[in-house]
Amino acid sequence: MTATTDDKLGFAPEEAAPLSYMARTRDYYLAIGYDTPYRWAHYTSAPFQPLRKPLAQSRVTLITTAAPYDPAKGDQGPGAAYNGAAKFYRVYDGDTSAPHDLRISHIAYDRAHTSADDSGTWFPLPQLIRLAREGRIGAIGPRFFGAPTNRSQRVTIETDAPEILARCRADDIDAVVLVPNCPVCHQTVSLVARHLEANGIATVVMGCAKDIVEHAAAPRFLFSDFPLGNSAGKPHDTASQAFTLELALRVLESSPAARTTVQSPLQWSDDHGWKRDYSNPAMLAPEELARRRAEFDAQKAIARGVREK
Repeated sequence: MTATTDDKLGFAPEEAAPLSYMARTRDYYLAIGYDTPYRWAHYTSAPFQPLRKPLAQSRVTLITTAAPYDPAKGDQGPGAAYNGAAKFYRVYDGDTSAPHDLRISHIAYDRAHTSADDSGTWFPLPQLIRLAREGRIGAIGPRFFGAPTNRSQRVTIETDAPEILARCRADDIDAVVLVPNCPVCHQTVSLVARHLEANGIATVVMGCAKDIVEHAAAPRFLFSDFPLGNSAGKPHDTASQAFTLELALRVLESSPAARTTVQSPLQWSDDHGWKRDYSNPAMLAPEELARRRAEFDAQKAIARGVREK
């Protein structure tokens, strides 16, 4: 159809469709010189654990792919360039009763359209605390957990997910909200969610990479069509953040079966051009592609060394 016909019928523009992060990532890595496409985790069924008690009586916690700020690891501030030195490679936990400075400079969030200057967009602990105070949830677990952004599905499935499960069980957790930030983060938390649900803990992933989460068959998923790094709502918009978490909890409560996806009605903006920009090799100069290849190789070597210790 022509654009004129589309306008008359009220159709949305083609770019309003969710971005295919798997295809974009494949094209990106081919452009920097990797000939073998990354194989994303793919399942066609999923475990499913209904809530064992009403949410108002449940103990809930968070799983994040954000990293604790360490001033010794270089620039991790708002708008910082990708900083692989700030990565973490093992599960960590944090006291939910204390304030935390978690950042996302170590992962591939959308740096062109968001600056990562409001942690409420990726770490909704303050919103969860408010809901516990209001009685929407029974209690917050004593700890939240950090899941390493691991390209190795085997490490996530065999090492990190069981470790997170053990810590959740130690804290008597009934339900978990998982918040990813980058493309691989979405795969990581989907695999963790599957493991938790298979072992009796209900979960909901709230994220922005629809194709990756659904490819991995996460049990429950709230999709926000926002740039990566904003899974928990818009920056400096507490109403958006409150709405997003509340909607995720409704998905947690009301999903009828595994592989339930609900799309948030919130829109980032009327302009969907941000979807053209993210890791688009057609928009990167050859020297920038070469720089990114060298950076990626260096990070692979670091990760391999950490795993071998």
